[in-house]
Amino acid sequence: MNRRPRRAAHVFVSTLAAGALLTTAGCSEDGNSGGSSEAVSSPSAELSASPLVKESPAASTAAALTTEQAQTALLTNTDLGSEWTQSKAAESWRATMVKGKTNLAECQKLLDALVSGELLGDPSGSRAVTGFADSDNDAQMRYEVAAYDHAALDKSFDWLKSVPVTCDQFTATDTPVGTQTVQVVETSLPSAGDDRQGLQMTATGALEGTPFTLTMDIAAVRVGDNAISLTNGGLGGADSDSTSQAVQLGAQRLTDVLAGKTPAEQPPGQQD
Repeated sequence: MNRRPRRAAHVFVSTLAAGALLTTAGCSEDGNSGGSSEAVSSPSAELSASPLVKESPAASTAAALTTEQAQTALLTNTDLGSEWTQSKAAESWRATMVKGKTNLAECQKLLDALVSGELLGDPSGSRAVTGFADSDNDAQMRYEVAAYDHAALDKSFDWLKSVPVTCDQFTATDTPVGTQTVQVVETSLPSAGDDRQGLQMTATGALEGTPFTLTMDIAAVRVGDNAISLTNGGLGGADSDSTSQAVQLGAQRLTDVLAGKTPAEQPPGQQD
């Protein structure tokens, strides 16, 4: 996938993100109660090729997906393109840029889900998580594969489908970068999996008098009682082509893994 580099915005994006990250870093260190945590880092943080893999107590409806399968179903750099590299920054970036408060319960649920990473609620079975950084626009992508309780997953998708109506526009306060005006709209995704929902969230504000706009693609795809969830974006924008590519190829990888097949090392159209 070829894209025109957007280098002109890099200096502003890096400066703005660095200021927000420094603000959050102090709060994170002071509030750490002793559990393990990842240091808050900038989008240009040191890259890591090791995805985070976690396994929750398996429920009967989700037992088919094993930890090994979930890890195998994760996307790789090859799936996304040369501008993407694996990165740990996606984990800490969420808390830096989307943490906030609102008096609208459903919208607070969205902000909290984006910070925790559990867009579809707590998995009932195995899960695997990885992150990527986009060198073209300093965006971060968090990508998760997990198994869920059937009824809980139904409710989560129903909720996601309602968000563009209930949270079409709201104000978020107490964020690391000040008060933000947040808008959420529905987006289209490739026909993949058994069900899917795409959203795009924009948050506008100002940091030390400098206006900014955070843009984030949000996507979820269901494959049986398993699902893929991802966020992709940053202060330099969100490339929706990458979101669509992640959804389409990711759903195929998960489907292949569940069927006992080995995913192709390179997606169609990218082989040498």
